[in-house]
Amino acid sequence: NMNKNYKSGNNRKTIDPMKTSLKFRRPSTLSINKKPKFAKKLILKINSKPNPLKILHKPITTENAMKKIQSCNTLAFIVDPLVQKNFIKIAIEKLYRVRVKKVNTLITTNGKKKAFVKLFPNFDALDVANRIGFI
Repeated sequence: NMNKNYKSGNNRKTIDPMKTSLKFRRPSTLSINKKPKFAKKLILKINSKPNPLKILHKPITTENAMKKIQSCNTLAFIVDPLVQKNFIKIAIEKLYRVRVKKVNTLITTNGKKKAFVKLFPNFDALDVANRIGFI
């Protein structure tokens, strides 16, 4: 039976149609969903009230930070790496009773997050630093 099929030509491979497009279309491959070990973002609801003491870890008291306090009216803090800027702003406004103009953040090489908090001109960063107790 197999001999007959072979002779009659049933085993011929189908010929692909001629390619006329110049673009290479990558063939679809197996896509596997990611299984992260931990959540990437700390998702806080806007209605929920974040605890300011968990967001702000400690103020930065280096010479560079002191220059920023005096010249730019800016405070510097180490904060929770998963917290967003708007929650940092809310936490500082609650704790120190000041109005925050802007928050700049960066992740340091050792994985900590620094937040530079610029205050409005009618609030003095030096005064707030005295209240915190690191000047």
